[in-house]
Amino acid sequence: MTAPSAADDPRTMRERMLAGDPYIADDPEIGEASAAALDLAAVYNATSARQRALRRQLLEQLLGAVGEDTEIRPPLYVDYGSNLRIGARSFANVGLVALDVAAITIGDDVQIGPNVQLLTPTHPVEPGPRRQKWEAAEPITIGDNVWLGGGVVVLPGVTIGADTVVGAGSVVTRDLPAGVVAVGNPARVVRTLERG
Repeated sequence: MTAPSAADDPRTMRERMLAGDPYIADDPEIGEASAAALDLAAVYNATSARQRALRRQLLEQLLGAVGEDTEIRPPLYVDYGSNLRIGARSFANVGLVALDVAAITIGDDVQIGPNVQLLTPTHPVEPGPRRQKWEAAEPITIGDNVWLGGGVVVLPGVTIGADTVVGAGSVVTRDLPAGVVAVGNPARVVRTLERG
């Protein structure tokens, strides 16, 4: 990523961020959106297991969408929350990190183990633009009925196909097809599943 010139683009940094283009996170709108999400996530993370109705209400306020009968166990960590959409009957165990600078879309019936990281932000490899604080993001898509084992890390721009299983501790650096088992760092397909 080369450093774009702010003079060549009349958009705000927030508009650039939402478009998936390079931006600098110094826009007051960006800061306020992040602070509001972090405040709401802190309230959510302070709830007890007996406060299911309150948890649901807070998730509906925090996330872009949350499907019926979906549970996310606190703590949950997001950048904005509004760019995270999760389908019905899905479950995320404790410690989900969903850095949703770009869209994170999670399907129905997805199982997410503890301490999974879904990371959309990217930074320039070149030292100059990185020093100038330019960054961007790429969306992540998790298909229906995927199982992400504990400690899985999914990198920016990755799509994981429906019914796929990703073994604990794996780092998913590129797209995975539907109906496979993938393990390792980087995650590699080791088995094809019979889908039914």
